[in-house]
Order: sequence, then C-alpha cells, then structure tokens
Amino acid sequence: MRDNKRKYLCKLIFVILILQLGACGSVTNVTVSKSFPAVLSTPKEVTVAIVFTDEFSGYSGTPNNKTTIDLGSSQVNLFKSAFKGLFRDVYFLNEQTPLPSDTEMVISLSNAEVQVATPSENYLNVFEVWLKYNLSVTDSDGRLITNWFMPGYGKTPNAFMYSKENAISQATNVALRDAGAKLLLDFYRIPAVNQWLREKSSESKAQ
Repeated sequence: MRDNKRKYLCKLIFVILILQLGACGSVTNVTVSKSFPAVLSTPKEVTVAIVFTDEFSGYSGTPNNKTTIDLGSSQVNLFKSAFKGLFRDVYFLNEQTPLPSDTEMVISLSNAEVQVATPSENYLNVFEVWLKYNLSVTDSDGRLITNWFMPGYGKTPNAFMYSKENAISQATNVALRDAGAKLLLDFYRIPAVNQWLREKSSESKAQ
C-alpha cells in the first residue's frame, strides 16, 4: 500500500515538473492586477502635476523573447494611489495636456527596466520580478530638480502548482506594491527634493 502511494506521488511530482518545464519553454503573456488600495498617509501641501505618457500608460515589458508583461494600466493605477498619499493637490495628465496654472512641481514617469527569473534560471523554488522606474522631477518652469531611479522587487512564496503566467503575475503585483511603498517612504528623502521644499517654504514665509 505504501509502495503504491509512493509511486503515485512520484508520478504526480513528475507530471508537475513536466508541466512547469513546458511552460518555461512557451511564450507567456502576463496580465497584472489593475486595482490597488488607497494609501493612508498625510500628504504635503504641494500642488503637483503627474505626467503619464502614452508609452507609460500602455507599456508592456518584455524581459525576454518569451515573456510579455502588460504593465500599463496597472502601474498607472498604482502610482495614482501613491501620489495621492504624497501630495495635497495632484493633477494626472497626459503629455499633451497643458499644466494647470497653480502647478508647483511636475513629475514624469518612464519605465527603465523589467527583469524576470524563473526557477530554472535562479535555481530557487520561486519566480522573481524586478522593476525599475525613472522619475523626472522638475519645477513648473521645466527646471530639473532631480532624476530618480526607483526599483521594485517581487517574488512568489514558492513555485509549487503555479503556472508560469500566474506566478509572474503574482510576483509582478508584489514588485509594483514594493515600488509604491518605496515612493511613499523615500521620495521626500531625496536630497534635491528636500532642498526644493525648503526653498519653497522659505519663499512662502518671505511673501
């Protein structure tokens, strides 16, 4: 009886491994969750325009020639939620929309890099995803405040019983949330941004 159970388990594990190896050799199109919870934080009294270019809003990452990750609408929704937690007044614009007259800061986002590692590549029983964004931060007159590269990292708890598509989708969701958390925690720690805020505060007091 025990021998039969062992044979059954061995066959089951063999089938799972074959399915996973087969998935790793096929083309994978990944769709990521498009909704994220509202951020609970105290925004600063700054009026900011966030520019989402058409390329950013419709972005599909291709970390390799067998994987495509549809990130566009998901990352837009994530950053809308995060920026509302950072600033009192936020305008979300496309690149064709003129800046509102009361804009004080402009932030334009672009995708810098997307990487994926599967169990067959990292020799771990997890799928991993790395994201990297570039944030170009200027004042309302277009003068550069800073260019900031912001990473995000996510992985699955394990690869057991995950399809490749589902595993990469889950890891990408974690990476997006990680990027959002870094934005909230680190944006005001950027030296150039911190300096700009101090100068803005001094100008307001002098008026």
